Amino acid sequence: MAPTRTAATAATPTEAATATPQAMAPTGGTLVVAISSDPSTLNPGISTGFDVHVVADSMFNGLVGLDANANPVPDLADSWDVGDDGRVYTFHLHPGVQWHDGQPFTSADVKFSFEEVLLKYHSRTKAGLENVLDTIETPDENTVVFRFKEPYAPLLQRLDVTEAPILPKHIYEGTDPQTAEANLKPIGTGPFTFESYTQGEEVRLARNEHYFKAGLPHLDEVVFRIIPEDSTQLAALEQGEVDYVWRVPGPDIAHLSANPEMALEQVASGPGGGYCIMTLTFNLERPIFQDLQVRQAFAHAINREQLLEQVQFGQGRVATSPISSQIAWAHIDPEPRYDYSPEKANQLLDEAGHSRGADGTRFKVDIVHFPAFNRWSEVMRENLAEVGIDLEIRPLDRNAAVETIFTKRDFDTNLISYCNNQDPEIGVRRMYVSDNIGPIPFSNGAAYKNPHIDELFDQAASTADREKRATAYAEIQRILKTDLPYWWLVETDFTVGYRVDCRSFQTWSGHFAETANCQQG
Repeated sequence: MAPTRTAATAATPTEAATATPQAMAPTGGTLVVAISSDPSTLNPGISTGFDVHVVADSMFNGLVGLDANANPVPDLADSWDVGDDGRVYTFHLHPGVQWHDGQPFTSADVKFSFEEVLLKYHSRTKAGLENVLDTIETPDENTVVFRFKEPYAPLLQRLDVTEAPILPKHIYEGTDPQTAEANLKPIGTGPFTFESYTQGEEVRLARNEHYFKAGLPHLDEVVFRIIPEDSTQLAALEQGEVDYVWRVPGPDIAHLSANPEMALEQVASGPGGGYCIMTLTFNLERPIFQDLQVRQAFAHAINREQLLEQVQFGQGRVATSPISSQIAWAHIDPEPRYDYSPEKANQLLDEAGHSRGADGTRFKVDIVHFPAFNRWSEVMRENLAEVGIDLEIRPLDRNAAVETIFTKRDFDTNLISYCNNQDPEIGVRRMYVSDNIGPIPFSNGAAYKNPHIDELFDQAASTADREKRATAYAEIQRILKTDLPYWWLVETDFTVGYRVDCRSFQTWSGHFAETANCQQG
């Protein structure tokens, strides 16, 4: 089969982005962005976490970008060829790209990034490519060839700066990518360069004067200010102390919408991924959760409608399956459905032999999560107490939580917002395949093992026929709903808020500020 050449068109802008055409966009100015948590590391190749990517992606690039409709567009690669029925992808790199320290970017950086970082430490990339990618070849400095063992349809969807950021070989070679000094003083190719990082306070980036995309970026600086409380972020936004917030809580949307100085935009994806499902993980290495009846009891005991309304304030939907309903082509809502029923939960726990003690408690388990998720666990603690389960809440900062869950495995349950791409191969797979159990952040935290699930994910990834892929994903969802290694709580949407004197954001992308401009006066 003859190879096909692709050079994607420019990204589809949001309505806000059309207000100022890029050719006429003003330059200069500082964008101040509120973020809730300290990123702890600025290496996007070793994590899929939002807190890392929301800052770090602006300093790096992927081989391709994704537009507002998740179509691939050029980034470090100007174009690409697909041959051998989807087994070979050849990328033609943009010539003359420089790292922020002036060193040339070459195909060797791409090969190094995948082989030494992404395939080892980035949970979504590792899970998807580790067993299907055969070789990465670099015939010259501006050409990279990916060869697969079988046809691999989703590749172009997983090469943007969030899924596969390209790191500098000359900086990271011979280091541990998880602890390298460059993780706190990064060198990238992206639209903004690293300026300073004051942990617990802010990260400052400056315009890359030698960026390879003509005329970009427009801003002089982007400052990420760490403000943990939503209410403080919104007050700072209204007072003009920050220009952009990533999460506007539901109760505040009407108030901000009435403010002519504010713009709101509902988005399903952004840095770190999209189509997120707030998910309760059962540690299947704990004897109590090796009992399916106990897991089923948790599912019946947790009031997900209450979580949606009282925690998420209606922004989203109750999850019905392991694959988000927003990935419509792959999603089904299979039996069993585990409706909210404390009565059924009590019955299952009784049958499992967990009788109540004198104080009404059957047993005690803990839940580990980021502090931002406290309200979720508080509601679940109330729900579970009704059926005699004592839930101990253990909020930990990002680094401590990741180590506790994925390295030490010192938890009974945990709560994570697992985010994905429009293809289940990118984000869903990493949670369930057995070869992705280990000290990789946001991987298979349940330690779930099912060889048939592994086979079905491989089958879905090896064909470009969407109907065949959807059939495989339907069977995956049926099995997972029966096995219940996790409990899928709420599909979360979120609303971005920003001041109207800043515009042209790519809100769906890790490069959200690449095309932005601010008219500050």
